Amino acid sequence: MKSLCTSLILSAVLCVAALSTARAAEEIVSFDKPEQAALFHSLLREYRCLKCQNQNLADSHASLAADLRREIRTQILQGKGKPEIDEYLVARYGEFVLYRPRFSAKTAVLWLGPFVLLLIGLTGVYIMIRRRSAGRARQIADMEASMAANDDQSARLARARQLLDD
Repeated sequence: MKSLCTSLILSAVLCVAALSTARAAEEIVSFDKPEQAALFHSLLREYRCLKCQNQNLADSHASLAADLRREIRTQILQGKGKPEIDEYLVARYGEFVLYRPRFSAKTAVLWLGPFVLLLIGLTGVYIMIRRRSAGRARQIADMEASMAANDDQSARLARARQLLDD
């Protein structure tokens, strides 16, 4: 019984120790002003982790992301704002670091491409609808012409029968 209690206590201590070390692995970041902290956390959501590629810096656990977080913190403490930090990161890592790349000649396809594809698709749908309507209109006209021809032929047959009967 004593051995069981000792094992349970030891297991509990090990669990608490493991949880506390996992918690200690998180970075503790402090700022002089709350505005700086707010800027820091908003920027971490706007920059992409270059290693993970589908995560922002706030969610990434990669060592490169930790380095970028430290660099952003340093620049915020130096008094730099979002535009200066954007310029620094883009100059160093390229437009890929931004989740929302800026509009430029290089990124025009990213910004305009979806709208161009939508316009092309809508134009294609419009042309298909027009062709179907025109095809149906021709079919209706052909049917009316054949019915008129049949009516004309029926009238001729009736006239011929009347002439024969007379």
